[in-house]
Amino acid sequence: MCERSPFPPSVVGQDGPMDPTYGYTIDTLLAVQPPVAPADFAEYWGARYARARAIDPTPVLRPSAQPAPPGTRLYDVEFSTTDGLRLGGWLTLPAEGRIERGLVVSHGYGGRLEPEHVAPVEHAAVLYACARGMGARSLIDDIPSIAERHVLHGIADRDTYVHGGCAADVWCSVSALTELVPAVAGRVAYVGGSFGGGIGALALPWEDRISAACLSIPSFGHHPLRVTMPCTGSGESVRRRVEAHPETMDVLRYFDAATAATMITIPTHVAPALADPAVPPPGQFAIANGLAGEREVFVRATGHMDHPDAPDEAEALRASQRDFLART
Repeated sequence: MCERSPFPPSVVGQDGPMDPTYGYTIDTLLAVQPPVAPADFAEYWGARYARARAIDPTPVLRPSAQPAPPGTRLYDVEFSTTDGLRLGGWLTLPAEGRIERGLVVSHGYGGRLEPEHVAPVEHAAVLYACARGMGARSLIDDIPSIAERHVLHGIADRDTYVHGGCAADVWCSVSALTELVPAVAGRVAYVGGSFGGGIGALALPWEDRISAACLSIPSFGHHPLRVTMPCTGSGESVRRRVEAHPETMDVLRYFDAATAATMITIPTHVAPALADPAVPPPGQFAIANGLAGEREVFVRATGHMDHPDAPDEAEALRASQRDFLART
């Protein structure tokens, strides 16, 4: 199923000197296919997942001093992930009534300073975790918190690249959520946009405790294309790195969200954009086009840029995601 945004492509214009469509149309975007996986792609990620599942998250929960989103109780949370790290975030629970499912909600490459004001679904236990090195709750001394530097951390080797650790943070978030709220086991969904959309795509193929996902303007798709396209996002740092060190592509092959998408079999709602100066649209559509399981595609007019109808489009996207999550 492919749902077009109710806001026409005519709202998309040139973003200064950059063409945020990169010359692609909806037809050419829908034709972009993911790169072929390295022969040991599944073996490599399966081993990383097994190590993360062996981690005892030992979550700690405290009432939060921050204002709770309407209709919820808010808690500060911290838990363990791989590499001996402790992460932080927030957990919201319904103020009244039953808990019907769990959500792990990620964030963009700006990190997260607070939980969202409106949860994607009602009657849910929602964990808003900050990935390693990012946000207000997961700053790490030796991991840069600035996106342009974070995206390069450890990139010389597939076993040290920070995006592998960030995928492990997703898995450990599920471990923490299901330990804190055992009732959600078997009914956990993942929601992530931009950075969170791409990292989610890397994490989802191996995580059998997540039953559905929403990925919006997902990053890190189709690195062979991305490194040919100047952008205003973190991908520009990677593009310049590959120019100087072409061997970096040998590492990036293992962290391609579009390649991983070909192994995602759970129902997935994905929202790629027709124009985006920060995350080139061909990479986003490579993820959407590559999904192996049931999918719903909400085509956004833009990502990471404003247009006159952006607030209404954002609300339409939230409504589409809510409807999807209610059915999955």
